[in-house]
Amino acid sequence: MIAAVPFRDPWRFQANIEVYLLVAFLIGAYVYTVREIGPKAVAPGEQVISRRNLWCFVGAMMILFAASTWPIHQIGEDYLYSVHMIQHMMLSYFMPPLVLLATPQWLLRVLVGNGRTYKVVAFLSRPVVAGVLFNGMVMVSHIPGVVNTATVNGPLHYLVHLVLVLTALLMWMPVVGPLPELQMRPAGKMIYLFLQGVVPTVPAAWLAVAEGGVYHHYSHQPVRVWGVSVLDDQQMAGLIMKVGGGVYLWAIMIYIYFKRFGKQSPTENSYRRADQQSAADGAADGSQPETTLTFEDVTSAFERSDAPAERR
Repeated sequence: MIAAVPFRDPWRFQANIEVYLLVAFLIGAYVYTVREIGPKAVAPGEQVISRRNLWCFVGAMMILFAASTWPIHQIGEDYLYSVHMIQHMMLSYFMPPLVLLATPQWLLRVLVGNGRTYKVVAFLSRPVVAGVLFNGMVMVSHIPGVVNTATVNGPLHYLVHLVLVLTALLMWMPVVGPLPELQMRPAGKMIYLFLQGVVPTVPAAWLAVAEGGVYHHYSHQPVRVWGVSVLDDQQMAGLIMKVGGGVYLWAIMIYIYFKRFGKQSPTENSYRRADQQSAADGAADGSQPETTLTFEDVTSAFERSDAPAERR
């Protein structure tokens, strides 16, 4: 076991060399893959990477760096469990979907191929399997014994974070994964994300109603950052997990709803009348708008026409 030395000054800068090297490696690997492998993996003239891919990758690296280095890392691991909860949400809720959105379809197909590795990824990305794995890891990561040990054991600490990120990537795969055959339909995505917000209610409620310190590591720190008590810290962690995570998931569900079903009837929510909309559409494409034949139009047409000659 590797014991961590408690920081007497929460705001004293602490370098995390391993995180710097990891982020630098990921950036270098991404650039190399896009420049060297991408042009060979796509059809001639096809775009290797989109602007959305690039910006999502930048956002993912920024979140990874911020969550894993000073001050969030040090305060979250040694002083406040609420900050530790923010760190876990950044690594499981915010970063993984950006990583998947940053990955072009050709890149993931190059990585997994079409053989056994692909079959394993496809199986683990099934909504039920991925949901159970991710939520199971969320529950394990809140067990007092795991938390108290991981905060003072470096290898276990990084293993917990690694498994959390990997299961989170699988959980987000049916929603924003680069492989279309592994994605769910919009309605399924909304139900799936709604269910993802149900399981965290258990540990969140447990933290919110606990009458004493749940985690020994955070209950016996020599310094209370910002003067936050142990109980207040636990309650804030529960609220961050339930309310913060819930709002985030609901925002995505609302976005999916309007993106998918808002295009079904673009004129239903318009204040313009249907005939005005048809006229505008006809003027836009150069065609003649359809007109409605009224009773007055028919009467006027009969008055202008000659009566048929009477037969003898």
